[in-house]
Amino acid sequence: MTTRVSTGIPKLDSLLEGGLLESTVTMITGGTGTGKTIMCLQFIWEGLQKGEPCVYLSLEEDAEEIKADARMFGWDLEKYEKKGLFRIMFHDPFETDVSSVLVNQIEYIKAKRLAVDSISMLGLYMKDQATVRKQLGKLMKAVKNAGCTSLVTSEIMEDSKALSRFGVEEFVVDGVIILNYLGIGDEANRSIQIRKMRRTAHGKDIYPFRINEKGIDIVGGSESLKIK
Repeated sequence: MTTRVSTGIPKLDSLLEGGLLESTVTMITGGTGTGKTIMCLQFIWEGLQKGEPCVYLSLEEDAEEIKADARMFGWDLEKYEKKGLFRIMFHDPFETDVSSVLVNQIEYIKAKRLAVDSISMLGLYMKDQATVRKQLGKLMKAVKNAGCTSLVTSEIMEDSKALSRFGVEEFVVDGVIILNYLGIGDEANRSIQIRKMRRTAHGKDIYPFRINEKGIDIVGGSESLKIK
C-alpha cells in the first residue's frame, strides 16, 4: 500500500495515480515565467489546508516576497506561520551548509511538506558537475530521511537541451515535471509534462494549463486526461 500526497492540482493528481509518493522529491523545472514558484506555493497551501506542517526554503527571493506572491491567489501563509504550522525562510547558499539548516527546520515543526526554490542556486558556487551532483544528492537524502514529501525547482536555460541548469539535478530526484511557456502576441500558452516519476504509472502526454486566480489548473476534461 503506497501513500499518495496531493499536489494541490486535482487534474495533475489524476495523472499521478492520486498524487506524489510520500517522502519523495520531485523537481519542477522550466524556463522563466512558467509557474514553478506558483506550483510550489500551491503544493504547500494544499498541505496547510490538511493541517500538515510545511517548510518553504527560498534561495532567491526573500520571505516577504514569497508571501506576497501567495496572497495574489488568496493564500494567507502568515496565518499558518502564526499557528506554528508553517516556516518560510531565505537562505544564502554561499553562507553555510543548507542541508543542516533545512533539516533542523523540518524537525522543529515536524514538517510533512517541503518546497525548495530553487536548487539551481546551490550549484552556482560549486566547482564542477560532480560536486553539484554529490551535494544535491546529500540534500535530497536528508529531506527524504526527515520524512518530507518535497518539491524543488530548477531552471532550463534558454536554448538548452538539459532538463536543469547544471544537467545533473534530474538524476538525484524521484520525479521530474516540466513546465513550458510559449508567448505568442497577447496569448500565453503553458503546458506541463511529467517526464519521470518513480513507481508511478503517470500520464505521458503534454497537457495545457493556465494560471488563474486559484493557481495552476490543467485544461481539459477527464477524457482528455486519461493516462496513456
